[in-house]
Amino acid sequence: MSPGIAYAALAYIAWGLFPLYFRQVAHVPALEVVVHRTVWSLAFVLVVLAVRRQWGWMRALWSQPRVLGAFAASALLLSGNWLTYVWAVQNHHVVDASLGYFILPLVNVALGFVFLHERPRPGQWLAVALAAGGVLWLAVQAGSVPWIALVLALSFGFYGLMRKVATLGALEGLTLETMMLAPVALAVLGVWSAQGQGALVQGDASTVAWLLVAGPLTAVPLLLFAAGARRIPLATMGILQYISPSLQFALGIWLFHEPFQPARLLGFVLIWAALLVYSVEGWRARQGSAAG
Repeated sequence: MSPGIAYAALAYIAWGLFPLYFRQVAHVPALEVVVHRTVWSLAFVLVVLAVRRQWGWMRALWSQPRVLGAFAASALLLSGNWLTYVWAVQNHHVVDASLGYFILPLVNVALGFVFLHERPRPGQWLAVALAAGGVLWLAVQAGSVPWIALVLALSFGFYGLMRKVATLGALEGLTLETMMLAPVALAVLGVWSAQGQGALVQGDASTVAWLLVAGPLTAVPLLLFAAGARRIPLATMGILQYISPSLQFALGIWLFHEPFQPARLLGFVLIWAALLVYSVEGWRARQGSAAG
């Protein structure tokens, strides 16, 4: 196995197993978990930057207000995605969360068409149409829009779009985003602690330790992902990314025993068919390009 595939696979496996971690802090409100995740992620990436002596990018950054504005927006998208995901896991919606990441690649196709003027191939449009049919079927069965899946897919889709055109790498970008969120997060933690509330004051040592672990658990998969993305083709990354929602779906059904009505299966089948069409079409296009 090439190192790039190993790095990317490890990143997606880690993201797929995230529900196991968030269930360990299920007694902590989702907003508080996100606040801790922000603070300890920043602490971790700052240590990594210190070890690598990688500070030069910061000096030139403060004279680029457009870059700062773009990363402020991506930081808000990332925090919204985190909050929705943590809330979903803590409230027994792991399957719904997995749906969001199943449809994410197809959201990326649509965003690329609208904002980057990319021209999807007919097979990609077919995949998007199948996925849209699956989401519509799930909405009809639930009697409401599958908002958890759509919020997760759209927030991370737009986040990925902004990071695609950004000038910073994965480590530097995550550092800047958490630096922008950290003042608010630290202020909130300070207020809660002063009022005798929150896990830092009321939680036991085990809870505090689990919250501290959020830093490396957030940053390490992202760094593995970045290392993998530099070494393997985008088409291979597109196939590997289904590891994450597949693991989440399996955890939701077989470990957490979330209810799954048989009628919903058709919606997932349509989305899985879309992913199959998307993957096969991408593989064939890559093979044709290599042959040409």
